Amino acid sequence: MNKTALSDQITVPKNKPFIIAEMSGNHNQSLERAIAIVDAAADAGAHAIKLQTYTADTITIEGAHTITDEKSLWKGKELYDLYKEAYTPWEWHKPIFDHAAKRGILAFSSPFDVTAVDFLEQLNVPMYKIASFENTDHILLKKVAATGKPIIMSTGVSTLGDIEESVKILKQNGCQELTLLKCTSTYPASPENTNLLAIPHLATLFNCKAGLSDHTMGIGASVAAVALGASVIEKHFTLNRADGGVDSAFSLEPHELKSLVIETERAYLALGTPFLGIQEAEEKSLFYKRSLFAIKDIEAGEAFTILNIDSKRPAKGLPTKHYEHVLTKKAAISIKKGTPITWDLLR
Repeated sequence: MNKTALSDQITVPKNKPFIIAEMSGNHNQSLERAIAIVDAAADAGAHAIKLQTYTADTITIEGAHTITDEKSLWKGKELYDLYKEAYTPWEWHKPIFDHAAKRGILAFSSPFDVTAVDFLEQLNVPMYKIASFENTDHILLKKVAATGKPIIMSTGVSTLGDIEESVKILKQNGCQELTLLKCTSTYPASPENTNLLAIPHLATLFNCKAGLSDHTMGIGASVAAVALGASVIEKHFTLNRADGGVDSAFSLEPHELKSLVIETERAYLALGTPFLGIQEAEEKSLFYKRSLFAIKDIEAGEAFTILNIDSKRPAKGLPTKHYEHVLTKKAAISIKKGTPITWDLLR
């Protein structure tokens, strides 16, 4: 590997990771709980709270499909009923957004059709998120791009060709600032199918910021994503998984979100540069490296041997790279046990 190969593979974000707490349907149809989720997200240090803007009728129709997947958290539910249970009433958006502003965090949403975009524009949202299942809906992409606002798009259930086509649509229709999120659209996702190594490739291939929409349990995948260049992390968030809710099983609780904020920032700060050498902060520690010491009293004229000198801390004596050379010499004067071996003690 050449000298630049490793750093070329890693896109280091220029800012600390932007943490989005995804409320989704975890409000459990209570505006009071939704406001409490905003408070908890702000208290945990998240940078944004995200909603989803749809109704059961704008996203599907009655009788369209009943979930039969044995592994699904929603097995047995009809799609229409699931979305009716999970949707955030549109009249709640303004009070939620207003409360987020009071708490000092951004609030925005994922629109799922063009009517949702029109509605969100009335609320002057600062940015938009395109969900994985909508990332090939060119009607929606053109509508969102035309707002000219920053767009975050998840890349789940998409081929590279799908992503390329959607990025092209967005840029041709007014999108100037795009972030792509690696996403595995299973709920929950497993670490094995998360494929974080795709994050730097997304950034390089599409010349944009990249991040992770993380459906795994815990925060490990998100922390690792930051080390691979993720500048945005999105995690589903709830007050208490035991309270239930459509996404509660794979959502973070407040103490976990706080850990996510702390640990992803720590990972970002730890990235540093590809510098290899003694840092200024390490200079005092040089003293505690090893050097040659007398481990027995040595008489003047006595030969140095493996029995009377050895490698010890601190670095008061000769570096141990001179060990074999010293063994060919004799003591110039008497040397007490514990004395560092220096050039003037050799003859």
